[in-house]
Amino acid sequence: QVQVVESGGGLAQPGGSLRLSCAASGRIFSINVMGWYRQAPGKQRELVAVITRSGDISYLESVKGRFTISRDRPKSTVYLQMNNLEPGDTAVYYCHVDHTDEKTWVRTVYWGQGTQVTVSS
Repeated sequence: QVQVVESGGGLAQPGGSLRLSCAASGRIFSINVMGWYRQAPGKQRELVAVITRSGDISYLESVKGRFTISRDRPKSTVYLQMNNLEPGDTAVYYCHVDHTDEKTWVRTVYWGQGTQVTVSS
């Protein structure tokens, strides 16, 4: 079993910055993809930024140049630095961990509990 714990988030003014952290723990064997999704009220959950085991990164088009995902592999942790925040970034941000179990080779997606990001003046 893998546990996913998020931290960060909160309230920021337009143009401000926030940093999210996500740590995976437990029986970690192989993290295939790790990153962030978000869901605004009345909207579907969408990919914000993810990084693969090989280091390939994908961003939501609207956050390119403003958000940066990074990781600490030994700690199974990813970070999302969010700069120049806009009101449209307001959402609950969820950490996503795509993991393969060592014994069963079953691939499972785990989600964090979500952290609220609000951008408002």
